[in-house]
Amino acid sequence: MKLLSGRQSLMAMCAAAVCLLVACSSRPLGPIPVEDRVAGQSSSRPLQKAQPQASSASAPVATSSPVSMGPAMPSSENAGKPGYYSVRPGDTLTKIALDHGQAWRDIAKWNGLDNPNVIEVDQVLRVAPPALEAANKQTKPAVAQSQAPASSSATNTATSTASNTPAANTPNASPSASTPANVSDEGMAFAWPHPGPVLAGFDEAKNKGLDFAGKAGDPVMAAADGKVVYSGSGLRGYGNLVILKHNNTYLTAYAHNQTLLVKEDQNVTKGQRIAEMGSSDSDRVKLHFEIRKQGKPVDPAKLLPARP
Repeated sequence: MKLLSGRQSLMAMCAAAVCLLVACSSRPLGPIPVEDRVAGQSSSRPLQKAQPQASSASAPVATSSPVSMGPAMPSSENAGKPGYYSVRPGDTLTKIALDHGQAWRDIAKWNGLDNPNVIEVDQVLRVAPPALEAANKQTKPAVAQSQAPASSSATNTATSTASNTPAANTPNASPSASTPANVSDEGMAFAWPHPGPVLAGFDEAKNKGLDFAGKAGDPVMAAADGKVVYSGSGLRGYGNLVILKHNNTYLTAYAHNQTLLVKEDQNVTKGQRIAEMGSSDSDRVKLHFEIRKQGKPVDPAKLLPARP
């Protein structure tokens, strides 16, 4: 009987263990339900694991602002104004300077260009001296005042003075009539840069100057006193090029040289040898010579003296 009771006890213990396992396995999966008691009411909700909040400093914030198209070009507010130029495709600072009658170093300084070899399309550059721009603004009121109609008393006084003035004191010819044909309107007299024959004359659309025939190594001479504002080969189509600035109005250019004999910022005199003729960036040996008035090409033949 004792043995039987032991077996029954063992079986009872096994049954109890099985029941315990079944009870454990019947617990629902997922979060443990907890009981909330609010205002005397109870409700069960699953316990959620607390989620860490992202820092506002590191989290990206979406905005409805329009997409930025990049920074505006420097001095873009000056586009189209006198004394400013918007860079076009293919431009170089040397070309811009030549087209506006300035030295490229001056344009770089006026615009604060750290690297003059890097300019962008649509970038607006100052191409006139700041002092000149200020002077133009100051002279506008004076011009307007000079164009104002005179009072009747002033008119009568002027008429009386004119009637009492001898005719001999009245100039008979305008100043331009006494100016020689080969002298510029500022009194500059240019000299021929080379004694050779002219291959091609001035054509504003096709040839912005005169082309001279000659031999490689022939001397190229300064057409007037001036300062070297460019000496190099950075302007396409001109080869080895020298540009002289004579005053605030006139530049001269000497292209296709084989050797350059002067450096930038060097002062030269009329007739000084500044280069040797060559065929750089050209199909033959020749000198291409230009005179620029405020950057615009003019016919050199009209400003050069007659050849003997």
